[in-house]
Amino acid sequence: MLNVETKPEIGNPYDQWAEQVLAGEPISRENALAILRAPDTDVLALLAAGFRIRQKYFGRTVQLYFLMSAKSGLCPEDCHYCSQSKISTAPVPKHNILKRDDLLDAARIASERGAKTYCLVISARGPNEREMSAVETIVPEIKQKYGLDICACLGLLSREQADRLKACGVDRVNHNLNTSEDHYAEICTTHTYADRVQTLRHVRDAGMEMCSGGIIGMGEKHEDVVSMAFDLQELGVQSIPLNFLNAIEGTPMQGNADLSPNDCLRALAMFRFVNPTRELRISGGREIHLRSMQPMGLYVANSLFVGDYLTTKGQAPQSDYDMIADMGFEVTTKMGA
Repeated sequence: MLNVETKPEIGNPYDQWAEQVLAGEPISRENALAILRAPDTDVLALLAAGFRIRQKYFGRTVQLYFLMSAKSGLCPEDCHYCSQSKISTAPVPKHNILKRDDLLDAARIASERGAKTYCLVISARGPNEREMSAVETIVPEIKQKYGLDICACLGLLSREQADRLKACGVDRVNHNLNTSEDHYAEICTTHTYADRVQTLRHVRDAGMEMCSGGIIGMGEKHEDVVSMAFDLQELGVQSIPLNFLNAIEGTPMQGNADLSPNDCLRALAMFRFVNPTRELRISGGREIHLRSMQPMGLYVANSLFVGDYLTTKGQAPQSDYDMIADMGFEVTTKMGA
């Protein structure tokens, strides 16, 4: 465990920037960019500085999330990174929204694995009336039976749909920005960055928390990653999942994502500096790109998905529990920031 219990000597810029952030002064875009461009030899110092921010707001706690692919494939969008898009040839399961018993059984597994939040996900441009009704029916039952918080990821939402999700008990809605506004047309053409921002505003106006993050490794520049981090900060997003591209064969981005473990750690650290009080989740692709350095990510991030992702496998839950315990951290069932 990094020893940062006491105030360090200010000997590098990362400590200075951490001091500023802890004093309530936001990091500049210039310094955020410098974090992404830090040499590998600086990564430990960067994580130590970022851990001071993480510890102030989240202590040594880790919150677990459980993903449930309630509807798979069949998506009309052309998101280039996604195995479920209309232009993907990846062999993924294809089914409409699951029945009540299946969704309840997944909630039971989420509860047994120590997850606080059950993420109910459908592949779609946005939910149709049948899907909205199914969510409205199952959410109160899951909450009553298992006491889980619910994060719904249903695609683009109207204001009226967001209000209905709030009314049925949804706590958060996930809708990732995925990349910067400037880079967005390179990864999707069937909807825009502005469409995604509008959905988040509907979620916020309905009184739910916003869960939104992105994917690193899609051919973006460092400036794009910084821009996304600041856009999330300005929107007031409460929970940020940071994914590392799993370049699935059959998608336009197969063969992409030349990321090193240190690239991933630098990105996580930058997001912590820019969004000091926000829950930061190490998400899809961590097993592929962080590999043996996954535990290091928890020095700045404070949550994980436990189990599998939408169409790809995660590491065994027990490996996550062991990693968290070995780090001297503990799983919390308290809702995030």
